[in-house]
Amino acid sequence: MDPATIGLFVVASLASLFMAWVIGAGSSGATPFAPAVGANAISTLRAALVVGILGFLGAVTQGGTVSKAVGSGLVEGVTLPPTGVIAVLLIGAGLMAIGIKTGYPIATAFTVTGAVIGVGLALGGDPAWAKYREVGALWILTPLGGGAVAFAIARTLPRPDIPEDVSVPMLAALVGAVVVNLEFAFLASVGGTMAAAGGRVIPVGRGLAMALVTAFTAVASAFVVRWDIRRDLTGGLRRFLLALGSLVAFSAGASQVGLAVGPLVPLFEGQSVVPTVAILLGGGVGMLVGSWTGAPRMITALSQEYASLGPRRSIATLVPSFLIAQLAVLLGVPVSFNEIIVSGIVGSGLAVGGADVSRRKLGVTVLAWIGSLALSLGLGYGTATLFVAG
Repeated sequence: MDPATIGLFVVASLASLFMAWVIGAGSSGATPFAPAVGANAISTLRAALVVGILGFLGAVTQGGTVSKAVGSGLVEGVTLPPTGVIAVLLIGAGLMAIGIKTGYPIATAFTVTGAVIGVGLALGGDPAWAKYREVGALWILTPLGGGAVAFAIARTLPRPDIPEDVSVPMLAALVGAVVVNLEFAFLASVGGTMAAAGGRVIPVGRGLAMALVTAFTAVASAFVVRWDIRRDLTGGLRRFLLALGSLVAFSAGASQVGLAVGPLVPLFEGQSVVPTVAILLGGGVGMLVGSWTGAPRMITALSQEYASLGPRRSIATLVPSFLIAQLAVLLGVPVSFNEIIVSGIVGSGLAVGGADVSRRKLGVTVLAWIGSLALSLGLGYGTATLFVAG
């Protein structure tokens, strides 16, 4: 490569790191533990510390799927040049930084997706309509499905006819069954999941072995949570809440790192100097630093300004958040954690009357999401037309 090209690659990598920092400070760093902080289960600073570490692990072990989709699945027939990658990341990070400064959670997936599509179309690419339908469906179903599940859980947990030493362990069983079937790159040789790894000694009955491992994990999770709640109801609920927050933080890293490093991946394909795992590692480090240095403000905004959450409503918020996040990772669809968490908060809030849900804040946030998608698409198209295509 000539020095000018190398310089562009370096600038694009630095822009990706900046984007990773912004995501860690805003979306993936703030949203996973915001309900737990609102329930006084963990302090703001400790939440930022823990979510940074877990997000880093999720980015490295599960981040490849969404990264590939963002890098090459949103526009067909064109690969973004280094200047296009720089434009995408600076537009997305700039809009996210505005959200962090003002305290409104801009949807990261909207800004990056819009910028990638805008730049790609300006460079002569074709719309990836099949992927758009998939992405749009998940974005629309996230507030509807996540809010509905959060509503149902929040209405169930305090019911006297369903004791919490029954309802909460049932949720724990569901979460445990999903966890053991998570897809991990380093388990690809045995099917990609922990359940498959547990069953690899029985190749003939691998499907049966996976089912048995899943069932065992679900029962064990329910047993442990039931024992803990019966021993100490308040403490047990908070410990289960923290476990959920940890899983959501891990899933946030897996999904959100693709928004930061996805545009970089196609630039380094076909060479061994910078493998994809190194790109994910760099993105994970950027998110880690962002979580530690910039997340507390957004954690406070979500945990205190949107609603006053107790442990039961927080559990109701985080269960669907974890499930939606892992569905997005499985499908390779960029999704906004702000959208996921806010939808859960609103759904659980409506279950108790909705009196403490800030409707004005919610309305402004939704408008900011829609506006950020349209603005990033327009900025991406315009920037690429003026500075990249020529």
